[in-house]
Amino acid sequence: QVQLVESGGGLVQAGGSLRLSCVASGRTFIRYGMGWFRQGPEKEREFVAAISTSGGRTTYADSAKGRFTISRDNAKNTAYLQMNSLKPEDTAVYYCAAGVYGGNANAYDYWGQGTQVTVSS
Repeated sequence: QVQLVESGGGLVQAGGSLRLSCVASGRTFIRYGMGWFRQGPEKEREFVAAISTSGGRTTYADSAKGRFTISRDNAKNTAYLQMNSLKPEDTAVYYCAAGVYGGNANAYDYWGQGTQVTVSS
């Protein structure tokens, strides 16, 4: 079992930055690819970014490329999502997930409860 707890969300003006963190319980963090997904108001959940177990591979949704950076610190059992140049359309609940590296939500076995990000115009 892996438990995930996100933090770092909040209210920010357009153009601002936030850094989300996802802390995982247990000793098996390094076995899992980590992903970030989001669900905006009246929208379906969508993929944002993912990172492989070692951190050597990353992949991003087109909407995140050039603005967001995913990273992980396996010594701290933590994954991060640095979000820059935020836009109002980035407003969503952001979830981290642990599973098989990639953009397919069905490949992730464990999910956090989410952290709200609100970007004002």
